[in-house]
Amino acid sequence: MAAQLLTIEVTRLDAGRAQLRFSGELDFDTAPELVAAAAELRRDGYQELLFDLGGVSLCDSSGLSALLTVHRGGTGAVRLRGVGPQLQQLLDRTGLTELLAVERATDGDVRQAG
Repeated sequence: MAAQLLTIEVTRLDAGRAQLRFSGELDFDTAPELVAAAAELRRDGYQELLFDLGGVSLCDSSGLSALLTVHRGGTGAVRLRGVGPQLQQLLDRTGLTELLAVERATDGDVRQAG
């Protein structure tokens, strides 16, 4: 079975803030796309990045590494939204929940996802 591609939709919110909405798999093959998209936004002056991960069906260690690389490579905040149970468990187990700003899902978010 072929790997699902990663799709990245970028929305420039206002001065210094942008949202990246991801769908697909965040793994060894696609993690560099996340890093490149964030680096391009940072070069354009966007320092605060909001990652909407609600459409991510799989995240492996390469995906976690990409999130950490983006966090360490910038001066502004990296916030994660739409984190699914599998990814939340990975973030908790690796201690990245303490490092990255993770917005916890509400009951309404869970109902919309299902």
